[in-house]
Amino acid sequence: MTDIIEIEDVGEAVRAGRALRSARNYRIQIAQGDLSFKNLHVTDPVPLGRQILTSAGLDPDGDFSLFAILPNGDFEDVRLDETFDLRGREVERFIVFQTDRTFKLTVKNHQVEWGKPSIAGSVLYELAKPGQGEAVFLEVRGGQDRLIETEEQVDLTASGVERFIVGPKPKTNYVITVNGRERTVEDEHVTYEQVVQLAFPGPRPANMTYSCTYTHAASKPSSGPLSAGGVVTVKKEGTIFNVTGTVQS
Repeated sequence: MTDIIEIEDVGEAVRAGRALRSARNYRIQIAQGDLSFKNLHVTDPVPLGRQILTSAGLDPDGDFSLFAILPNGDFEDVRLDETFDLRGREVERFIVFQTDRTFKLTVKNHQVEWGKPSIAGSVLYELAKPGQGEAVFLEVRGGQDRLIETEEQVDLTASGVERFIVGPKPKTNYVITVNGRERTVEDEHVTYEQVVQLAFPGPRPANMTYSCTYTHAASKPSSGPLSAGGVVTVKKEGTIFNVTGTVQS
């Protein structure tokens, strides 16, 4: 007889390139209205859409729209009374919206359906995954493509909001405040080393250590400590850093 394990992690099986093992529970990932995924266990490797919702503690009759996120980044509609075979699909992530209306988008050639009338710029960046030196733009046919900022909310009900592309990131100045003084940086990703250099320019004593905190950032969390090697995503204006130095005896 085939051994039955307690939990089979679908994501682990996908990354290992192996078939799903027989199990009492199958672990997948689900998010509700955003990209904050949480673990979810289903008892069947071929569940109905409504079984996935029920396992997530949701009422299948509550006007929910469920989508599987395919390996290529496309969203696939999962109908409540149809099965979704986890075996061989290489799918571990699902997203659910409580809505009877979805908005169809193309994000870096991926077909996405979003169940809210707006979408965060940070979500578009996570879906598009731009490379170093690249940014996400709203494609404007016959006009200039519009740069999407990570901290903005994009209205999906507006005319022409349907296709997002990735292209070279334009040079943009970001105004930050370091120890009470405004400084300008050219990239939204600011490192601990940059901030310390802005706070204490020039050579620094070898026996000096620095602690740094930030507030009003575009990163999540928007405030907290910044340690050596760390990076913070700043807003175009308003992100604040405080750096203190301590002499080590």
